[in-house]
Amino acid sequence: MKNENKLKVYSLKKNDTEFENRQIKSSKDAVDYIRQFYSDDIEIYESFFLLMLNRSLKTIGYVKISQGGIFGTVVDPIIVAKYAVDSLSTNIILAHNHPSGQTRPSEADKAITEKIKQGLKFFDITVSDHVILTKDSHFSFADEGIL
Repeated sequence: MKNENKLKVYSLKKNDTEFENRQIKSSKDAVDYIRQFYSDDIEIYESFFLLMLNRSLKTIGYVKISQGGIFGTVVDPIIVAKYAVDSLSTNIILAHNHPSGQTRPSEADKAITEKIKQGLKFFDITVSDHVILTKDSHFSFADEGIL
């Protein structure tokens, strides 16, 4: 039986013309890169992405973890861990949008970030950042010192 709900991982290989392999050195680099995953729907519903990086902080893949409604989306830390481990990532960046236009993280945002961060420690995978995007701005957990 074919699984229609399977998440699709996008590998970022050198011959991939749609998404380039790029080194992520700052939250601005991460936000600029991740914005390409969103379109006009950034103000309609919340989506959560995982950006997978190697030891040199170069992008090796990304996956949409979940898509919800205008008020939130469900993020399963086990699914995040599965893709981080399967891709042999040593660093990851979490990203989601707030359709409301507010960039401040909710308590739920902080809690899921900490849960994922603690869970991935066992595999020596670092959560480098969690960015919240809106149409015109962003918030970085790393830049604000709450990671």
